[in-house]
Amino acid sequence: MLTKVWSVANAGLKAIEVEVEVNVASKGFPGFHIVGLPTKAVDEAKERVRTALVNTGIEIPAKKIVVNLAPADIPKEGSAYDLAMAVGILACKGEVVMPQEKSYFFGEVGLDGKLRHTKGVFLLALLAKEMGVKQIFVPKLSANEASVIGGVKTFPVHDLLQLVRHLKGDRLIEPLKYVEREKVIEEAEVDFDFAEVAGQEQAKRALEIAAAGGHNVFMVGPPGSGKTMLSRALPGILPELTEAEALEVTKIYSVTGNIEPGGGLVRRRPFRAPHHTTSKMGLIGGGTKPMPGEISLAHRGVLFMDELAEYSRSTLEALRQPLEDGIVSVVRVAGTVQFPAKFMLIGAANPCPCGFLNHPKKACKCLPMQVLNYQKRLSGPILDRIDIHVSVPFVEPFKLKESGEDREKSGVIRDRVMRARRIQEKRLVAEKIYCNAEMRNKQIKSYCKLTPDAERLLQQAANQWQLSARSYFRIIKVSQTITDLVGEEGISYNHVAEALQYRIREE
Repeated sequence: MLTKVWSVANAGLKAIEVEVEVNVASKGFPGFHIVGLPTKAVDEAKERVRTALVNTGIEIPAKKIVVNLAPADIPKEGSAYDLAMAVGILACKGEVVMPQEKSYFFGEVGLDGKLRHTKGVFLLALLAKEMGVKQIFVPKLSANEASVIGGVKTFPVHDLLQLVRHLKGDRLIEPLKYVEREKVIEEAEVDFDFAEVAGQEQAKRALEIAAAGGHNVFMVGPPGSGKTMLSRALPGILPELTEAEALEVTKIYSVTGNIEPGGGLVRRRPFRAPHHTTSKMGLIGGGTKPMPGEISLAHRGVLFMDELAEYSRSTLEALRQPLEDGIVSVVRVAGTVQFPAKFMLIGAANPCPCGFLNHPKKACKCLPMQVLNYQKRLSGPILDRIDIHVSVPFVEPFKLKESGEDREKSGVIRDRVMRARRIQEKRLVAEKIYCNAEMRNKQIKSYCKLTPDAERLLQQAANQWQLSARSYFRIIKVSQTITDLVGEEGISYNHVAEALQYRIREE
């Protein structure tokens, strides 16, 4: 007897329908065979499914069982086909009645028949809505991922026995209630409030501008000056995720298995802080089966790279395309996979190997050649792609003891950031982008209007510092963000002057 069950394969951030054909033959040697380019994890489903059915109280017939995963030319990976295979065998035995309407079955089955948390359920639900599939059966621990997708009934399955009773009509599983996405967005929990940071007013201002416009930042300062503290306080002033942004982030976290069991829509802007020993593949993404790296996990959030100069040269240079285009392309023999990577890069570094170059209290012990070699680890093209460069100087110890009651709290700064973002969203709504940092040169020319004085100042700076075209336009974008923070229409002389202050290195 032949039964067809539908499941889904994940290829990058795309989901592909997979037809699981299960045939239980009355002739032939008894056995369990899986075809259709299965990997080892898929092939091991034979033992998982067989044992799970036995422990559920259902005997597998001593017949030849062949499972075909179609289309057969696409490699099948992971354990998500377990449920579809089990349902197919049960249908061939007459233990269950297949739903009249097309349904997806997706999930890993444990040896006791219980369904385990399985990554990729969110992509499954998106594909179901796209293909007009009205119902999906997924593990209970993963079902919340799909609850924000309207028009699709999500049945949370605890174990095979529960599913058998449902398909027989004996005891129906209640589908999850649809949850409106805007109701699950939450404010971020942060490690530090900006009011806790003593001094560093320029750095705070720079991060406020960066948060308002989505700009990259590079901070240079001695050890203990507050670079890490400032970076970890940044999420507290970032605007909340929009509905569209939350969906984008959830797709990435679902396919990588970074959503905890029982979790649903990703509600907070990501904050990723990879160690400086992270490999290029770990940062950018890749592998035999390409998977997103840290820069994609930081999509629509913050990628904090402490000790930026300590990363390998090849790893840093691999950031060029993502910083410019907001995507990363991973090329393999089987094809090319693209992952989104629109993130705010916050880099921090010491001025020299010992960290005390130009320190007011401690002498630098580095030789001039050591300082030069250290600073040359960061190439010009990489630094050119960072909008804001700011110095984080040494803070006198007595300032650290101050209460900080008179300092601005993160909530106050965040209100200004939100107002600036709303201005940008309104201005750029036709471009389908969210902030100034995402503007291309053509859009900058269309939306960023400089006063004559501002234009002259920028031109003078470009001539004096020999600014690259990239730096020229990035200064305009930062100037526009400063303008948005004060709620003015045109970019004035003062706005350009402040933006130029954040190009602290010589071009």
